[in-house]
Amino acid sequence: MPSSPAPPRVVAVVVAYNRRDLLAEVLEALAAQTERVARVVVVDNASTDDSAEVARAAGELVDLIRLPRNTGGAGGFAAGMAVALADHAPDWLWLMDDDTVPTPTALAELVGAVAGTEVVVAGSRVEWFDGTEHPMNTPRPKPFAGSSERAAAQARGGMPIRSTSFVSMLVRADVVRAIGLPIADYFIWNDDFEYSARALRGRRGLHVPSSVVLHKTRVLGSTDADPGHRFYYEVRNKLWMFRRSASLAPWEKLLYGGSSVLRWLRTGIRSQDRATLADGWRRGWRDGTRYRPRPNADALAGLGRASDAVAAVEGS
Repeated sequence: MPSSPAPPRVVAVVVAYNRRDLLAEVLEALAAQTERVARVVVVDNASTDDSAEVARAAGELVDLIRLPRNTGGAGGFAAGMAVALADHAPDWLWLMDDDTVPTPTALAELVGAVAGTEVVVAGSRVEWFDGTEHPMNTPRPKPFAGSSERAAAQARGGMPIRSTSFVSMLVRADVVRAIGLPIADYFIWNDDFEYSARALRGRRGLHVPSSVVLHKTRVLGSTDADPGHRFYYEVRNKLWMFRRSASLAPWEKLLYGGSSVLRWLRTGIRSQDRATLADGWRRGWRDGTRYRPRPNADALAGLGRASDAVAAVEGS
């Protein structure tokens, strides 16, 4: 009898910052997956609580990377993915924040959905505490997906996607090696939009509703909820993406650019602090048009093992 193919080697990457109790819950959930996780790379983004001790207490499953400074979600994922590729020989990387708690079959459903397909990125259904689908992590459907791609996705119980979030994103390791890492200088916001769109340009992605994770944010809200000072990153990073990134075709930049302008207008109309938003918009427009993100080798310099891994993966 022919032997069954070996299961894919999946390495999880968790970016942590000052949420030690949630991190403990995430690590416990990863250890309890019905589809085994080969390793978990935890990137401690210079936490001031005992997140690092929580990661160490999780045992040999965890490879802890302590960074001497906070590199944001974007830098944390870039560093963690680089270490995973350099040291743990993954077939797939499974990305999540330290407030993302996967249900026991979350990984099994993702792996089962992509097995034997051309899919290179898959995302889970993201829910809040009450089971509501979290609007912050809604994937973007793929416009004009062909009939064969739609049929293949429906056969797997999903839909074709153009982007997805870092709240439970499964990405094929060889694609990461081909396109590089997330852009660390994005720091927060739209880093996952840029990266997943980059990975999926000319490739197939799949939303897998049967794979469920809980995103334990304090409130249930979308990305156009009143963001305060973080609006700076929304504006700057979108401009960087539309002006500098190869993640989108020109017509897509027009489509998503128009959508972003409408989102900014809605955010301003709903805001209780328009002065802060106006300041964020002015600074974001200035920096998004005058400057460009640095290479990761520069943005993540001085981080020891993580810097070495980034240089190895991106050939710097």
